[in-house]
Amino acid sequence: MKEETVYLKDTALARRYGVSRPTIWRWLKKGALPKPIKLPGGSTRWRMVDLYEWEQSQIQANSESLSR
Repeated sequence: MKEETVYLKDTALARRYGVSRPTIWRWLKKGALPKPIKLPGGSTRWRMVDLYEWEQSQIQANSESLSR
């Protein structure tokens, strides 16, 4: 069975991380978030799988910095 890709809007990311929409776009501009994709019709969305990977890398980096 093929897994379905989940896409999130900037509003969903803002809720997920407890920040405002402008903060999501600021983070993106600074390179602090995975790049979104453009869906047909011009919608900008983030793939959940990319966000999971990014979150895990942030957790790992934080763990490593705490253990030093």
